[in-house]
Amino acid sequence: MSRRLTTVLVAATAAAALAFSLAGCSSASSSDKTVKIGVVGKSDPQWPAFVAAAKKDGIDVQLVDFQSYDKPNPALTEKDLDLNEFQHIVYLAQYNVASGQKLVPIGSTAIYPLGLYSKKHDSVKAIPAGGSVAVPNDASNQARALLVLQSAGLISLKSGGTAFSDIADIDTAKSKVKVTPLEAALIPNALPDVDAAILNNDFVTKAGLTFKDALTTDDAKDAQAQPYVNIFASRPEDKDNATYLKLVKIFQTDKAVQAGLKKSSGDTAVPVALDGADLEKVLTTVEKDAKDHRS
Repeated sequence: MSRRLTTVLVAATAAAALAFSLAGCSSASSSDKTVKIGVVGKSDPQWPAFVAAAKKDGIDVQLVDFQSYDKPNPALTEKDLDLNEFQHIVYLAQYNVASGQKLVPIGSTAIYPLGLYSKKHDSVKAIPAGGSVAVPNDASNQARALLVLQSAGLISLKSGGTAFSDIADIDTAKSKVKVTPLEAALIPNALPDVDAAILNNDFVTKAGLTFKDALTTDDAKDAQAQPYVNIFASRPEDKDNATYLKLVKIFQTDKAVQAGLKKSSGDTAVPVALDGADLEKVLTTVEKDAKDHRS
């Protein structure tokens, strides 16, 4: 055999081996599923656990961390992300209505309860008729606070209550207490001067209290609390994507993820496992309320 022919055969064999190797690599990489998920605070304990759990199921999760809440939804809309998980339904509804987009929830994660606290009374029943209750004066927290008070039987809302209710919506003739709106950051200092107050979670410890001191909170099973359930969101065409739905299931059921969620929330997060169909019904209602509120 000539040296030239030998060289040609060796080269051909090497080329074939390289082609086989590349084909193998291509096949391996095509089986890997990479999903980009936008979050706010990817160092929270639930996220490293989530990435590890997804990896066991052959899904490569890439977390994209945002420093503010106004970025993840536009990034999802523009297809810079596959999913995001940082918001509750009310926030998503406000984004969709304001932007004309149609992002959808494909599964829930948890609700972070909003609580009623008091330094004068040890139960809701102990709050006297005509007593004073302070609530945050910003729109989104005020509406939620009023819903908590209504669920506790302390006030009645004329409309039945929505995620956009305000002080003017209180039916004073049917309410047990008087409600005073205050800046959320001032309520901890005002707590000794009122019968009770709704405290944002960020201010509970500043008031010298713990989350266990709450007289009542949102009930995750109450339909009026569902708009505040945090969710995974996707573009509408991806809501039935099997990989994305598997990721939702992993978040909802993996023990390490749930332990991380509890830790990052100071043990206040209440896991909620609702599917996309149920969440879309809630979203439709909240979007309608948002449109009515804007008009």
